[in-house]
Order: sequence, then C-alpha cells, then structure tokens
Amino acid sequence: MSAYDRYKHLKFSSRSGVLTITLESGSTNAVTAGMHEDFKTLFTTINQDSDTKVVVITGAGERAFSAGGDVNDMVKLLSEPMVAAHSMREAGDMLYGLLRLEKPIIARINGHAIGLGATLALFCDLTYAVETAKIGDPHVAVGYTAGDGGALIWPQLIGYQRAREYLLTGDPIIAREAAEIGLITRAVKADKLDETVYGIADRLASGASFAINSTKQAINMVLRRQFEAVIEAHNGLELMSHFTADHAEAAHAFLEKRKPNFTGK
Repeated sequence: MSAYDRYKHLKFSSRSGVLTITLESGSTNAVTAGMHEDFKTLFTTINQDSDTKVVVITGAGERAFSAGGDVNDMVKLLSEPMVAAHSMREAGDMLYGLLRLEKPIIARINGHAIGLGATLALFCDLTYAVETAKIGDPHVAVGYTAGDGGALIWPQLIGYQRAREYLLTGDPIIAREAAEIGLITRAVKADKLDETVYGIADRLASGASFAINSTKQAINMVLRRQFEAVIEAHNGLELMSHFTADHAEAAHAFLEKRKPNFTGK
C-alpha cells in the first residue's frame, strides 16, 4: 500500500525519484475542500518518503493548472462565514506546508493558473509554464483581499511596483511575459513542457540530495519567516472583505453572468 493511497482528492504518479501530484477537479482544476484536506498532511508525508527526491505539481488536461478556489461556492459562503474563515486558514496552512517541504518542488503550469492556483504555483521552487498560459490573482475582481499568499509572493518575485499593478487590478499576465519579468522560471511551447520540467526534475533527483535540499532551505528561509509573520494578518484582511457589500455583489454577479456594480462598501 502506498503512503499516498489515503489522499483521495489528488492524483499521484512516481518514477525514478520524481513524484508527480496532479490537481484534477472539473474543467479548471479548482482547489476543492477535499484538496485542502489532503494538503494538510501531504507535504509531511513527502518529507518522510525516502524514495521521493523531487516533486512536480501540475493540473490535469491542457486548459488549466488550477483556477484557484471554486467561485461557484461564493454565494453559498456568504451565509457561512465560519466555513469561509476555515477555508482561508486551510489555504494558508497548505502554503506553509509547501514552504516546509524539504525537497525541490516544480510547478508544471500546463494551463491557466489563477487566484490560489497561481499562488500555489508561485510558491514552488521552480515554475515552468506553457507560454500561452495566463497567471493572475483576481481576488479584487470578486471583492476579496488578496490575502491567501499572493500579496507576499508576487512582490518577492517581481518587486512591489509591478506586483501592485497586477494585484490591485486583478489583471492576468501571459506566461511568456511572466518569465521575462521573473514571475516564473521559464515559459516554453506546449510540446516542450514535459521535456523541460522532467529534464530538470531528473537532474535534481540524481544530484546530491542533502546539498540541494539544504540550499533550497537556505534560499527559502527569509520567505518562510516572512510568511509566518504576515499570513494571519493577511487571512484576517481577506476574511474582513468577505463581509463587504462589494463581495456579495461580485458573488451574485458571477452567478447571474453579469459585470458587478461595486459601490465601495
């Protein structure tokens, strides 16, 4: 029995020391409550798995890496604030678990990475995307604070000025442009994605594991400390935005397939 059999909401495959995690949920691989539950202990399990040297995370199909949280739940959560608060905390816990992962993790961005999906990818050590993929954090477009990690990782990667432009507008960026400004490692043509991702994964898996893992730890040390310092405050700001009239308007507008009419309340 594999150590990963108990995780029912994620797909796993392994070869030559490389473990691939696949997000598979509907057409856009939204991050579900079940995935949140799996991610609670997954990275600890991987740390204890001596056969795994490198991790690759990707989405099923070609359309999306992950569209983030399921926007269909927004109206439902308007009347369930405790569930919303729990979900926000779980998103933070998932990212903290990722930061505590001792082994290199590579995001194979096979399609659009949006919201929490983008944040999950950007917290990985290396990020390779198909050049046409869109990467964005549109929390503000649905009246939410970008409080699940995006407000931390975007400035770290591309600087505060550029990060503000994308986070305050919610506008996405095409992967080829994201690579040019340092948001991701590299953008490649779709038929080169696996060659690129698994080429570096195999190289790392056959390398000096302690040296590679400890170098990763050294690189991420400041980011991890910053995350610990701010994530509860960021989650709190996101939860506050959950109670605004603008968020309620955005949720109803999404279901009614119309543009939201924000009032600033």
